[in-house]
Amino acid sequence: MTSPRPITEDELQAYVDGALDASRREEVADYLRQHPQAARRIDGYMAQRAALRAALAPIADEPVPSELNLRSLLAARRARAAAWRPAIAAALTLCVGAALGWAARGVATPDAHGVPALAREAAENYRVYAADTRRPVEIPAADQAALVQWVSNRLGSPISVPDLRAAGYRFIGGRLVTTPNGPAAMFIYDGAEGARLAVLSRPMRIEKDTRMSEQSDGGLGRVSWAARGIGYSVVGQAPAAALHPLADEVRRQVESAV
Repeated sequence: MTSPRPITEDELQAYVDGALDASRREEVADYLRQHPQAARRIDGYMAQRAALRAALAPIADEPVPSELNLRSLLAARRARAAAWRPAIAAALTLCVGAALGWAARGVATPDAHGVPALAREAAENYRVYAADTRRPVEIPAADQAALVQWVSNRLGSPISVPDLRAAGYRFIGGRLVTTPNGPAAMFIYDGAEGARLAVLSRPMRIEKDTRMSEQSDGGLGRVSWAARGIGYSVVGQAPAAALHPLADEVRRQVESAV
């Protein structure tokens, strides 16, 4: 003989709603007769159901308002969506513009990464190091081979020291300096009557082959250019035009060394 199927809570709720078939309804009724506590709870549910039906009886048979039928609800939903489209489009445009602006933050520009930036970096480092009368260089001219190897390794490109003795400038040494565009090599020279000259070199992100240009500000002249991915700037306390012949000699030497 099989055991009777257990009565579930869902079936008790269906009993209240009159949604059980006749045989199962009789089984639930028999269960409630044997379980008075459950029967009292179900009687309370049935009383609540009857009260609700009685309270809503006056409007139960009224037709559904036209604004609540399915067609009207769908039309209202489409209208709301259409009203939001311009705002959504504007928001998307704003987000795309912001994303493009964020992506473009790293785009290389001449002022930030090209020859103009190189010229500024040369002037800034000149004012810090070349103007130092006690220790302008980190590695002296006597250790030129070690200096060249060090800066070439750090810059990832062979760098040579221009010889400017014929122009009256004696190489005294150099150092590795920092710039917003990475490390740079700085070679410093002493001239007649204490005139000091510097040559700054670093790899170029952009403007990798650029003709010479002259810059002047704050009493410093610069002649700057780029060749084969390396930038050069000759800087000193002289007009840029007066430094141009020296820059020509530096360019000649570094190009012949390649």
